[in-house]
Amino acid sequence: MTIGTPLSGSATRIMLLGSGELGKEIIISFQRLGAEVIAVDRYLNAPGHQVAHRSHVVDMTDKEALKNIIDLENPHYIVPEIEAINTDLLAEVEAKGQSIIVPSVKAVQLTMDREGIRMLAAETLNIPTSTYIFARSAKELKEGILRKVGFPCFVKPTMSSSGKGQSKVMVESDIEAAWNYAASGGRVNQGVVIAEAMVEFDYEITLLTVRSKDGNGEIQTDFCEPIGHRQENGDYIESWQPQPMNIKALNQSKAISKKVTDSLGGLGLFGVELFVKGDNVWFSEISPRPHDTGMVTMATQKQSEFELHAKAILGLPVDTMLSNPGASAVIYGQHDAKSIIFEGVDEALSIKGVDVRLFGKPQSFKKRRMGVVLASSKNITLAREIANRAQALIIPKIK
Repeated sequence: MTIGTPLSGSATRIMLLGSGELGKEIIISFQRLGAEVIAVDRYLNAPGHQVAHRSHVVDMTDKEALKNIIDLENPHYIVPEIEAINTDLLAEVEAKGQSIIVPSVKAVQLTMDREGIRMLAAETLNIPTSTYIFARSAKELKEGILRKVGFPCFVKPTMSSSGKGQSKVMVESDIEAAWNYAASGGRVNQGVVIAEAMVEFDYEITLLTVRSKDGNGEIQTDFCEPIGHRQENGDYIESWQPQPMNIKALNQSKAISKKVTDSLGGLGLFGVELFVKGDNVWFSEISPRPHDTGMVTMATQKQSEFELHAKAILGLPVDTMLSNPGASAVIYGQHDAKSIIFEGVDEALSIKGVDVRLFGKPQSFKKRRMGVVLASSKNITLAREIANRAQALIIPKIK
């Protein structure tokens, strides 16, 4: 394959749909390979807007508005980085041969909501998952939980991210509030929620799975070392790599991940979330793009998840080798305000093995991710301790 020169007639043009903190790192990775990148998001001055060659603000669920941007820029590749996108338009673009949709329209359509991907995994591929039901009303939700799912369980929108709209339901009286919260927390209000039984697991992992071309142009599947993570209310707080696993559970995790990603097709990196208890593994979710817990790879791998994604998309060989153990810890905004400042970054960086990424989001919310601390060490226990110690030193304040 060939890569052109940015801002010229020979440029290899990449359009990112969604340009948050993960998109920003993807853009940088593409640019290091000589690609020209156009960043699209629903709000002005998104993190990716700040580094892309060009940027646009558009409601990506608006078919006509998104079509106008695609026709204007005529990208070679369209890389969805969020779920809230008009996938009917992407299907039309792919069918016309106008642009390559990453990793494929099928993958984007199935993974944009929990209903499609859960049915693929559990009902088509017969992969173990938690017990679940989908509901389109509070009444359906209550009946499904009482009849099939049981307590405790989790109720989530079919389309959301970072734990938005997710709640834990312990008793029947919690169901109505869970419905209302899930219905308001989805990226696109489709009026559909999922209720799934709580799996009694030892730990949960993200297995970053890469479909790329080898030196002979053949598609191959590679895996990063498993990433362990801790969540609160569905949102990741910290992650570490590698998560210790017994060989049977690791091999089963790889087999599940390969089965799902082979079905979705295309090239790129997938974030596969799995529950593990002893030798047993259950599929949870998958994202056809870099994963928030995978930000730790910026401190642990020869090629981060963002570099792997960019290289795989462009048809280049990849290297998933782990360089050293590490951890990440999220920096929350802690305030609902614009233009916040961060104190203590110098103190955090004075700790050996620590690095910091501040995302540059123009608007802070108390529970919005505004940055991440990365730490490298000789083992994950030390790396987690260092990351959390450094994170505690960084204080967001209203200017």
